[in-house]
Amino acid sequence: MPRYSYFAKNLTGEPRSGLLEAKNKHDLARVLRQEGCFLISAISEEEMISKKKFVLAVPFLNKVSLKEKIIFTRNLKVMISAGISLPRSLKILAGQSKSKKLRRTLLEISEEIIEGKNFSESLAKHPAVFSELFCSMIKVGEEAGTMESVLDVLTRQMERDYELKSKIKGAMIYPIIILVTMFVIGILMLIIVVPQLSETFVDLGVQLPFTTRTIITIGNFLAKFWYLIPLIIFGLVFCAQIFSKTKSGKRLLDTIFIKTPFISSLVKQINSAYTVRTLSSLIASGIPLVRALEVTAGTLSNGYYKEAINEAAEQVRKGAKLSEALKRHENIYSVLVNQMVEVGEETGETSGVLEKLAEFFEEEVANATKNLSVIIEPALMLVIGAIVGFFAISIIQPIYSMMSAIK
Repeated sequence: MPRYSYFAKNLTGEPRSGLLEAKNKHDLARVLRQEGCFLISAISEEEMISKKKFVLAVPFLNKVSLKEKIIFTRNLKVMISAGISLPRSLKILAGQSKSKKLRRTLLEISEEIIEGKNFSESLAKHPAVFSELFCSMIKVGEEAGTMESVLDVLTRQMERDYELKSKIKGAMIYPIIILVTMFVIGILMLIIVVPQLSETFVDLGVQLPFTTRTIITIGNFLAKFWYLIPLIIFGLVFCAQIFSKTKSGKRLLDTIFIKTPFISSLVKQINSAYTVRTLSSLIASGIPLVRALEVTAGTLSNGYYKEAINEAAEQVRKGAKLSEALKRHENIYSVLVNQMVEVGEETGETSGVLEKLAEFFEEEVANATKNLSVIIEPALMLVIGAIVGFFAISIIQPIYSMMSAIK
């Protein structure tokens, strides 16, 4: 008989979950009813395996949002402080979760804890849901008996990350809308206007320049095979994503972001904020500095910053101070970072100093994102002007040549 992973509730509303053998879901519901429980949801082991395969193919469709993780961590801290056992807390939170992936993950972790495994070990088996930072801090909380305070630090860390990401996304909405609108208008012109002009040029027998012939060829192709446009867009986006995940593609993008004027300063502030905020949380939780640096490096997306922190970890392991190790990377970490780290080392308050520094950088990012539209507007105008000018010259040039010939 197949085995089902189920989630049920008893007459008092308390959740219950686990694994049971049954002929089908109706039989499972009958068995649970006899035990005074009502089946809420169930999934067979075969379905779980097939869903896991599908998740591997398209992981973005089953991703657990940062907001979901914040809610989970905050509620887990409240339950542990109230004296509720960890397995029961996880089952209750699984029942409250809107994310199916997080629900399944929490139920699996709860079962493993009941079997005698550590919380941190069970979390580490789900890297797609819980980061290395999360697992490392939970491990410290288990060993030191400070789980409640660690969960509090984790909650504040993720809340800050969420705020920072929200500000960045909010600043990018305007330019994205403008670019998408411009792209749609350009496609419509190529499909509707350009083919009509090409027929006029053919009737007049005008000699067309190369740019005009190129636009007409693209326009006629899109007008004839317009249904291929979504496939072409999807193909380009897919290829761009694949390229961005390769080592050379990732390096190229990191270089562009860190070298481009205006953008580079924002990128440096964002990465500096992530670095000092994560490092502050890890040190405050009692994680050794070298390990904290290694975990912090794993959370950074930009390759230059990842390499810098990994090198700093190696230097600290050999006996160097963190401030000395970071001085070698003043091209990406400002002098302020080195100075504040040095103050923290001298006073023995590195975690507190880094937290204040993180707040400073986050405020700088907030101010920069507010002014980002002012910086992007001229650049967008130049791009739009160049594209409109190219279209105008390509279309007007043959007409002007024809009128000159008539004169």
